Amino acid sequence: MAALARWCVRHRLVVVLLWLLAFGGAASAAAVAGSAYSNDYEVPGTESGRATQLLNQGFHGLGGDSDTVVWHTEPGTSVRAADVEQTVSKALDKIAEMPAVASVTSPYDAKGASQISADGRTAYATVTFHEQADDIAKADAQAVVDTAKSAASDDLQVELGGTAIGLTESKSAQIAEIVGVAVAAVVLFLAFGSLAAAALPIATALVSVGTAYAGIALLGHVMTVADFAPMLGTLIGLGVGIDYALFIVTRHRKGLKRGLSVPVAAERAVATTGRAVVFAGATVCIALLGMLILRLSFLNGVAIAASITVVLTVAASVTLLPALLSWIGPRALSRRERRGLADHGPEPELPTGFAARWAAFVERHPKLLGGIAVVVMAVLALPTFALHLGTSDQGNNPAKATTRQAYDLLADGFGPGVNGPLTLVSEVYGAGDRNALTDLGTTLKSTQGVASVSPVTYDESGRTAFLTVVPDSAPQSEATSELVDRLRGDVLPKAGADSSLDVRVGGVTASYDDFAEIIVGKLPLFVGVVIGLGCVLLLLAFRSIGIPLKAAAMNVAAVASAFGIVVAIFQWGWGSELLGLGRAGPIEPFLPVIMVSVLFGLSMDYQVFLVSRMYEEWLETGDNRRAVRVGLAETSRVINSAAVIMISVFLAFVLSGDRVIAMFGIALAAAVALDAFVLRTLLVPALMHLLGGANWWLPKRLDRLLPRISIEPPECRSNARGDRARIPQQRDLHDDAHDDAHDDAREVKERDVRDIAGRGR
Repeated sequence: MAALARWCVRHRLVVVLLWLLAFGGAASAAAVAGSAYSNDYEVPGTESGRATQLLNQGFHGLGGDSDTVVWHTEPGTSVRAADVEQTVSKALDKIAEMPAVASVTSPYDAKGASQISADGRTAYATVTFHEQADDIAKADAQAVVDTAKSAASDDLQVELGGTAIGLTESKSAQIAEIVGVAVAAVVLFLAFGSLAAAALPIATALVSVGTAYAGIALLGHVMTVADFAPMLGTLIGLGVGIDYALFIVTRHRKGLKRGLSVPVAAERAVATTGRAVVFAGATVCIALLGMLILRLSFLNGVAIAASITVVLTVAASVTLLPALLSWIGPRALSRRERRGLADHGPEPELPTGFAARWAAFVERHPKLLGGIAVVVMAVLALPTFALHLGTSDQGNNPAKATTRQAYDLLADGFGPGVNGPLTLVSEVYGAGDRNALTDLGTTLKSTQGVASVSPVTYDESGRTAFLTVVPDSAPQSEATSELVDRLRGDVLPKAGADSSLDVRVGGVTASYDDFAEIIVGKLPLFVGVVIGLGCVLLLLAFRSIGIPLKAAAMNVAAVASAFGIVVAIFQWGWGSELLGLGRAGPIEPFLPVIMVSVLFGLSMDYQVFLVSRMYEEWLETGDNRRAVRVGLAETSRVINSAAVIMISVFLAFVLSGDRVIAMFGIALAAAVALDAFVLRTLLVPALMHLLGGANWWLPKRLDRLLPRISIEPPECRSNARGDRARIPQQRDLHDDAHDDAHDDAREVKERDVRDIAGRGR
């Protein structure tokens, strides 16, 4: 690492130009190639996936995305009125002629007679595209919206819903990014007091994240990448990128204050803290890539996209950042700090003030403070037990969105189930199967949870048939999921008992349920693998059994408490409408997987930076109390600053208006806040004080077998203090007696946490 830093400092112009070239090249390639994101929830081998395949094979287009145009009249007026029918039909005819549209089913035709509500004030037309939503151009969907909206008037409300229509409401993270970066810049300036030093972490993160964003767009052309992956990558990249740079700049500034030259300070910062950054980034990537064991293409793309972002932020932190640090020179220090260095000479930065007092306070009251921390985490985790996994739909969109208004109009006029019909598809091999399908339609009408059933529709060859079942409950309701299970487990097997009929249940709701079931089934394996790998890494780094086990427990606690907050806001609806995040609904099934990956990696960052300093002190003194006290005092300020930055960046993404991204932002912000301010600065040191020397216990046989690695090479404190004596003073030594008295007084005044005697528990 030292050699890499030295090369980057000596060839700083080359390093900067290479990064700018990479950023410009990736951005240009992404602009030319365009994006190809895909929200493909289909899992090979599931029943809903097979139903979709049968529809595509038999009906040549019914497997495409189906959207709705909904219109609603004022009281006293009917959608059957001649002027309303004429206006709407004219718009529907134009939509039917569009190249991207396969068919339009109007309520004014015999086939769509059931698409008018009982009160006659609401009607809808079904617009079926040739392709699935992922393959529909946004311009084609926008054309449908514009044509339909042209029929609206003061007395006629026209709204549109459906997946393709949702493309026209795609959100942008630009405002969120600007707000997050601005808040981070303010925090950095307050922490450093130097505009130049505050700008470097921002610049490093923006270049690396920008390059990664373009790379993710290109990645979408070779594998399935969800449309939220770039925003998620940006969210993670900005958070960890700024934090990693913050840690290195902080170490660099300490070196300058001790009188080191700019190149040497930058080199040592990368050689020490830079190694910890690489280790922390590696743990984040390992946790993210753990999603690959689920073998779901939808999550594979998310894992690789996020990992690319983390890798680039780490690379920029250990290459681009030292080059920029050498460029700004001593301006990494504030003017006051530079004046103090010139007047008083170099001196080590002692951990005094609140950090030292807090470390001593935790040492005196470990049981009380540890108990408070446990209670806080447990209370926040309680809502997690009510977690309901499912996929939110357009009924959860903000109230002003056309998709939300269309959803509500349909639910009010036709019942909640119309927004999530189930499609029952089967191959037909003879008259016996036809008779069985007819009987099935009759049976379904009397089945609990079914509101209505359409007639059976056959393809041209008569070999494939489908019918539509409308539940009497909302798509994301647990009652609808129970209906899917009831059909698959009881109703349909009985219907096909005396024939070769094999009916598959498809539709959006069924496919989401299948996806969630696959996720839940593989989640224990995934969590076990991720936590197990993390424990192995910590075992190698700190040569202790207790440290990895405590880290695993802390990670689980942070995830559980963060999920509790997510459930309260998004599932129970506590403030979701106020935040512009729409109506309460279920938690996305892939959220636990991604959250465990990201949170595990991020919490490992703080664990590494906190415990590595404690471990260094333990190796030097063998005094556990002193090690915990010193480690907490010397790292808490930078950890808290990093946490504030990360929380600000994550919370800013609530402004994106995208429910999924906002869910990630709030969950990550809550987890980081709890991890930094409750776990790492309260519960972890309290437990380590209570456990004493057992923190660092490792069986001798295992100690001999494990390879030795060092996260951050220790810098001997005696040498650090000795630097001051060996480096020439930068002022005239005209009054030695006065200087000695001044130094003695300062040493008495600034007795730091190292000099505080260990207190009882």
